[in-house]
Amino acid sequence: MQVPSILSLSRPKPPKALISLVPMIDVMLILLVFFMVTSTYLNLDMIPAVKRVDDPTNSAPQLAEGKGATLMIRIGANGIPTLRGAGMDVPALEAMFRERLQSSPALRILVLPSGAANMQALVSVMDAATRAGVTNLRVVRLEVAE
Repeated sequence: MQVPSILSLSRPKPPKALISLVPMIDVMLILLVFFMVTSTYLNLDMIPAVKRVDDPTNSAPQLAEGKGATLMIRIGANGIPTLRGAGMDVPALEAMFRERLQSSPALRILVLPSGAANMQALVSVMDAATRAGVTNLRVVRLEVAE
């Protein structure tokens, strides 16, 4: 039996807290954008060099040489020629050109100088290729699409 002089008050129970996924999704999208912007997509050794339609050498059957018919030499800002991520000096580069020309006579060399590369480094690579007997040499540059 209740005593009328004692009053008991009960507080309402707080609603159960909802766990929202919206903040986690926001953070994940920010991280995704951050990693996409800071990633480097300049490892051009992974991009296969394909022949363009307006290329005058399309009539010659040069696709039959197989693997290793195209080499891309990158020249960094320090002026060091790089093949597949490994820096090489000019005499070693010339020897490698000679070796590759023996297995693939129609070797195609693509030279990609950095915007900050020294002009002498580009000329040295071109001279080494000429001394080795390379006849198909192209200097490539990256352009920003507008």
